[in-house]
Amino acid sequence: MYAKRQTRHKGHQDAELDITAFMNLMIVLVPVLLLGMVFSQITVIELKLPRSAIESELAGHEKQLEVVMETNRLVVNYPTGVLLREIPNIEGSRDLKTLSTFLQQVKRQLGEKGIQKKDISLLAMKSTSYQEIVTLMDSVRSFQAVIAASVVNAELFPEIALGDAPMEPPHIASVNNL
Repeated sequence: MYAKRQTRHKGHQDAELDITAFMNLMIVLVPVLLLGMVFSQITVIELKLPRSAIESELAGHEKQLEVVMETNRLVVNYPTGVLLREIPNIEGSRDLKTLSTFLQQVKRQLGEKGIQKKDISLLAMKSTSYQEIVTLMDSVRSFQAVIAASVVNAELFPEIALGDAPMEPPHIASVNNL
């Protein structure tokens, strides 16, 4: 009886696992899933707190360029508190194209005077939406320029300090044309 059981198991072979169909499915499924996947891009902007005019003078820092986001306009000051330009809203939204063009002129004029400025302060009202602040930060960090027949992002003021706008408009000392 013992010998019979042994002979039965001698002829038994292990079955091989056939994964060909599964591999074919994976070959088709993986690219389809990758193509349908939305890749998210996260951009991190390092922010600083703005310096006051007194701190800047005491520490020997250069004058501060600032953009104040008011309810119905953008105010560009250089140095702090001295009006360069007011940019009114157009049809209820910020005129970022005019702001970018003006900041490009400011950067060019400062460069001609030997001042290599990379920092800017953005001062926003407490009621300003997050999206408006992010859009403004993108507008002051860079601008699109055509170089060698291709559009690239050129650096404007990449070092951004973010703070609260004054409750009432500051006393304007004089209009400065750089």
